[in-house]
Amino acid sequence: MAITISRGDITRQQVEAIVNAANSSLLGGGGVDGAIHRAGGPAILEDCRRLRASHYGKGLPTGQAVATVAGRLDARWVTHTVGPVYSPTEDRSALLASCYRESLKVAGDLGADSIAFPAVSAGVYGWPADSAAEIAVTTVRETETTVEDIRFVLFNDEMYAAFERAMG
Repeated sequence: MAITISRGDITRQQVEAIVNAANSSLLGGGGVDGAIHRAGGPAILEDCRRLRASHYGKGLPTGQAVATVAGRLDARWVTHTVGPVYSPTEDRSALLASCYRESLKVAGDLGADSIAFPAVSAGVYGWPADSAAEIAVTTVRETETTVEDIRFVLFNDEMYAAFERAMG
């Protein structure tokens, strides 16, 4: 398994699965979620609506993951995961780690050999960069998976530097 980091636009990655830092509604939002929905087009939203109508009527729970089609993206699938909102008074790191584990499981179950992750919860959900990076890298390294090519695609210099430190 190869783990790499890069600075860039996750929607332009040529991988089999792109991870979406989604909100629980699965119906689009801002940040990475909005970018993936815009770049992938309406097929992703249609698939998300089917999921809401069948298995996730109350939304996707925090820490879980589910896959949809990727629409116009170069990927085959989008793996949606809902990260926890950061709290300085409650340790939610197990939920954040679960996002990475569950996304790898979903991608592996689909037969994907490559996956691109954003920094889940590190945007509007307020997770501090160094902590988010440490949890992401440690979890991915410790998770058994058939996915061979694992990428962290970071949107800004601060997050890239945090992941660089976490990679050691």
